[in-house]
Amino acid sequence: MTTRDVVTAYYAAFDAGDTDAMLALVADDVRHDVNQGKPRHGKALFGAFNAHMTRCYRERLTDMVIFAEGSRAAAEFTVNGTYLATDDGLPDARGQTYTLPAGAFLSVNADGLIDRITTYYNLADWLEQVGG
Repeated sequence: MTTRDVVTAYYAAFDAGDTDAMLALVADDVRHDVNQGKPRHGKALFGAFNAHMTRCYRERLTDMVIFAEGSRAAAEFTVNGTYLATDDGLPDARGQTYTLPAGAFLSVNADGLIDRITTYYNLADWLEQVGG
C-alpha cells in the first residue's frame, strides 16, 4: 500500500469507530503527538488513548483531504463530535456537539505502518462550543 492508502485506511477505521483496525495500521513504536499534552510513545499508550477517546467522545471526520509525498502525509478535516463523558480537567459532558477544523501530520515506515501521528486542533474553540 502507498502512504496515501495507509492513511486513508487509518481514517476510514477512525470513522467506523474500529480502534482495532486503527491499531493494526500503527507501528509498535508509534509516536503520537497532540497539541495539548506530552507525546505518547508506543502502540500500548496509543491504544489506551483511543479507548479513552471512545469513552468520552463520538467523532466523525468530514471534508477529508489527504496529501502524501513519499513516506509522509498530511490530512485536513472537520471533526464533527459529541462530548459523551466528562474528560479530566474539562467541562462536564452533557452530550454537547461540536464542529472543529483539525489537521494531522503522519509518517509511514518501510513496513507500511504509521510510525508518527501529530494532530492539531483549536482547544479554545472546542471549549467555547461545549460551554467551557
